Amino acid sequence: MPRLTKLVPTYRKHKASGQAVVTIDGKDHYLGPYRTKASKLEYDRLIGEWVQNGRKLPCNGSDTTIVELVAAYWQFAQGYYVKNGRPTDELAGIKVALKYLKAGYGSTLAAKFGPLALKAIRQKMIDANGSRPYVNQLIGRIRRCFRWGVENEMVPVAVHQALGAVAGITKGKTEVRENDPVLPVDQATVDVTIEKLPKTVVDMVRLQRLAGMRPEEVCMIRPADIDRSGDVWSYTPQSHKMEHKDRQRMIYFGPQAQVILTHYLLRADDQVCFVPKRKGADEYSTRSYRDAIHRACDRAKIERWNPNQLRHATATDIRKRYGLEAAQVTLGHSSANVTQIYAERDLQKAVEIMREVG
Repeated sequence: MPRLTKLVPTYRKHKASGQAVVTIDGKDHYLGPYRTKASKLEYDRLIGEWVQNGRKLPCNGSDTTIVELVAAYWQFAQGYYVKNGRPTDELAGIKVALKYLKAGYGSTLAAKFGPLALKAIRQKMIDANGSRPYVNQLIGRIRRCFRWGVENEMVPVAVHQALGAVAGITKGKTEVRENDPVLPVDQATVDVTIEKLPKTVVDMVRLQRLAGMRPEEVCMIRPADIDRSGDVWSYTPQSHKMEHKDRQRMIYFGPQAQVILTHYLLRADDQVCFVPKRKGADEYSTRSYRDAIHRACDRAKIERWNPNQLRHATATDIRKRYGLEAAQVTLGHSSANVTQIYAERDLQKAVEIMREVG
């Protein structure tokens, strides 16, 4: 019979003190007077935590280093920030934030990390030419790491509370760089670009421009997601940006969009419509879609533009023709919760718009 590699630590008497004691991970834990009910309950508590934490006691938060916290949080994040079997963009952002944290304070005890340390890291991000929104996002991710540490008893709760005192950088209050506004791409630029694009990406661009979709919504569209029962088709993405807030996302395709899509619907219901022709890739990601556009821009010798600018162009057109509310509804922008009556009215408005322009 094979020997157990790690037996349960035993409850025993410490002769010099008369206390009950258990040795876990090389450290003695005194439990109270030997053979008392209280000492046995304390023993059961420690052993229970030891088993639940993978046969090691959880840290009490006072001796966890930043390196240890970062390693544990990163392991958690790799399993948590996944959608449809793929890492989300949030995971990449977390990786950058943790890199700053580890580089500046890796050997520091998490319990000793405070607001001034967080502001020092923030200044490093600013010095690296990070934009104001980007820096605020990274600092928020560091705070989230410490909150997770509190939840898992690796960081004292007071540390996370103190870090909350560091306010986000307010626009116009510092010299930190602002992002350039995302402007709509004009149709003439799109026309020049598509001359240098593969046929599949041409159709992705045209479809996105007509329907005002987000890039990821174009990449993931499948025949199974499209309801073709009406004269205006409806598309419900399998996942979308606002699903964590329990908001439904509905996209509508008018006659022009339907013509583009028809060719791509002759495939399995659960297969994505737009498939790259290169080997080793079974669908477009937002990055590969964007990179294809960038390569076409370079070949056309024009300034690069991004797929999200197509969505802005559609929003601009609809706003001019139908008003701000119509643009908000059609593109699925979120503002405040509304009654079901308004939601039904809005969906009908989106159908009517796409019947004309999509």
